[in-house]
Amino acid sequence: MAENEISRIVFDAALKVHKALGPGLLENAYEACLFYELTKSGLRVDKQKPLPLIYEEIKLEAGYRVDIIIENKLIIEVKAVEALNDLHLAQLLTYLKLSNCKLGMLINFNVFLLKNGIRRVVNNL
Repeated sequence: MAENEISRIVFDAALKVHKALGPGLLENAYEACLFYELTKSGLRVDKQKPLPLIYEEIKLEAGYRVDIIIENKLIIEVKAVEALNDLHLAQLLTYLKLSNCKLGMLINFNVFLLKNGIRRVVNNL
């Protein structure tokens, strides 16, 4: 399945979670519910997957963890903040580069309209 198809499934799942819970909860609640919804879709979904940092010829277990990764193609970074900022974007871009994934989604559930809290991010590799 292509990244764009997966992103549509993610958007629908996130919308379902947001409609049920609304804004104002902690990130881990949204992450758990989104993970549950995506798992029901039949996709291969990993939560809190370790992401090593490879520098030259050494592999460093630096403690990076991807919130959700789907089919090893799309990374989701879940937020529950007042507003997405450049640091959130930089974090997702770093995860995309380290994982060689092409597409990521920043999803901020702390908004009244979920479409205002989603940002698609493309890794230009």
